[in-house]
Amino acid sequence: MLHIAIVNGPNLNLLGTRETDIYGGQTFDDFFQELQKTFPEIKFYYYQSNLEGELINNLHDCRGKADGIIFNGAGYTHTSISIADAIAAIQIPTIEVHISNIYVREEFRKTSLTASKCIGCITGLGLKGYALAAKYLQETLSPKTT
Repeated sequence: MLHIAIVNGPNLNLLGTRETDIYGGQTFDDFFQELQKTFPEIKFYYYQSNLEGELINNLHDCRGKADGIIFNGAGYTHTSISIADAIAAIQIPTIEVHISNIYVREEFRKTSLTASKCIGCITGLGLKGYALAAKYLQETLSPKTT
């Protein structure tokens, strides 16, 4: 069974009520239940924190537990060299996901310090970006049967 960790950064615990015109009206907990039903062959782990050091510790804890990571650093995407270093250090295939399109928002959001440490980046497709990342990890990390 494939093990994928989803690690979300600050303010994503407020999905469903926070700026619904940008982030939508669905809570992440409700979406996470749908994701688990969509991919029953994947064991998902979910973690969210508003604190940079806790996110780094959780990324470190993924070693030996997760085959892949779906990471949404939220505001830390644009500011945290330490999180970028953690993603590089753990050597687990990581896909960066953003619910909103960071390239059409404020100027400071157009720079991602973490994307270069990831195998790919999905931005602007809403919560569906997490499902697309899971599908990609499933297709690339699952053992091939012949």
